[in-house]
Amino acid sequence: MIKQNLNELNYFVIVARTGSFTRAAAQLGVTQSALSQAIRSLEANLDIRLLTRTTRSVSPTLAGERLLNAIGHRFDDIENELEALTELRDKPAGTVKITCGDFIIQSTLLPKLANVLKQYPDINIEFNVNYGYTDIVAQRIDAGVRLGETIDKDMIAVPIGKELNMAAVASPEYFTKHQKPNTPKDSYCT
Repeated sequence: MIKQNLNELNYFVIVARTGSFTRAAAQLGVTQSALSQAIRSLEANLDIRLLTRTTRSVSPTLAGERLLNAIGHRFDDIENELEALTELRDKPAGTVKITCGDFIIQSTLLPKLANVLKQYPDINIEFNVNYGYTDIVAQRIDAGVRLGETIDKDMIAVPIGKELNMAAVASPEYFTKHQKPNTPKDSYCT
């Protein structure tokens, strides 16, 4: 398979469509001589004439017409997709993956995200309900939200809500078998 320089192929498409090296060079922002040289190089590499040139006009040969029909729309597709990508730059869109506990979703995240999601309907939030340590990089998760000190050592923590007051709660039967905790943190140990 013959691989060609994409610029040469694109230049060919523009020259064939405009029917003029002058108009094509202006559209592409290159000199006419650079454009003519690129077309000669393409024709030499393919070992076939693609354009018929006269002093007044340029038109594709049979081989040139065939190549134009085969690749012209593909360059249009590429240009359209690049244009669509620039629209994404101007408007937030996509899926944001967050790992957290269900309490965090209800108490903190949904109230804070409700207005953002209304304002940017192309944003989707995917929650990964998990209470343990999660390697967010390995699991391709964008953010992790945890309560207080349940954050892995190498993570950067930023508070996103007000501080919560914690309380240890248990039935009287529980306390007949276990020692009463002095702080909520003590309850994790029993």
